[in-house]
Amino acid sequence: MESSAKSVAGLSLVGLSACGGKPNKTEQKAMVEKASEAMSKELFFSISLAQWSLHKKLQAGEMDNLDFAAKTRSFDIDGIEYVNQFFKDKAKDTAYLNEMNNRAKQEGVKNLLIMIDGEGLLATTDEKKRTEAVENHYKWIDAAAHLGCHAIRVNAGGDGTAEEQKTAGVDGLGRVSAYGAKNNISVIVENHGGLSSNGEWLSSLIQQVNMPNCGTLPDFGNFCITRGRDADGKAICEEEYDKYKGVELLMPYAKAVSAKSNVFDENGNERVIDYPRILKLVKDAGYRGYIGVEFEGDEVSEDEGIILTRDLLIKAGGILS
Repeated sequence: MESSAKSVAGLSLVGLSACGGKPNKTEQKAMVEKASEAMSKELFFSISLAQWSLHKKLQAGEMDNLDFAAKTRSFDIDGIEYVNQFFKDKAKDTAYLNEMNNRAKQEGVKNLLIMIDGEGLLATTDEKKRTEAVENHYKWIDAAAHLGCHAIRVNAGGDGTAEEQKTAGVDGLGRVSAYGAKNNISVIVENHGGLSSNGEWLSSLIQQVNMPNCGTLPDFGNFCITRGRDADGKAICEEEYDKYKGVELLMPYAKAVSAKSNVFDENGNERVIDYPRILKLVKDAGYRGYIGVEFEGDEVSEDEGIILTRDLLIKAGGILS
């Protein structure tokens, strides 16, 4: 929390020495809160935290899903985006969902959405499997509604040709969205590999579904269409869609946005993604909602990566505001 506080204060151009002498912890905390509040008012978006940013801790058992709200608050972030695999068997557990709500309320954070994986392919050409996948998502829509979320994030994976997958996806995604509409829950598709990472294909899919609660979750970094391995067996992207074109095409349908990050330079900038450029695309699309910090790198710890990504969003967003 201390490094987070210093970073936010520095970004807001409020130095701790401005008060004359070294402030005590209470004064420092008040200054940081004031600086954070001032900076937030200047941004055209709010900042949330994607639970996947902490997947190593969660998968290692070093952190529990119920601790996510408090952890999010420790970064001075007030919006949370869950990942279903970290409470996979709790979708219908009312007592557990109530406790998640209690934890969020205690920390003053807002439940925004649940990212859904492992429930089947919504664009598979196998009608029986597609129906099973559709119905598997219903419980997560119910859980999202119980948690006060506005959306679930789904994947538009499938098989067959691009047109076959689109036809199947219109059916699968449309049925999930129809169920979501009954609960006032949006169903949003992330560019998450395969054809979904092709901006034209995914935007066309959403257009064909043509439902108000069906949209996208553009991710700044997930534009690898085809993956493979090099001579040393290392995973590589063989075909990648232009991330800036992809974000631009997906933003008109966006109901959430993911700020992916992996590696940073000495100035705190993402080495692969031009944040000012990509955030301008987000702003120009008229988006004014939450942007979720989603750190996936290995060069720094998860906590450090979250702080670096949050601060980069504040810095780059401040330039545009």
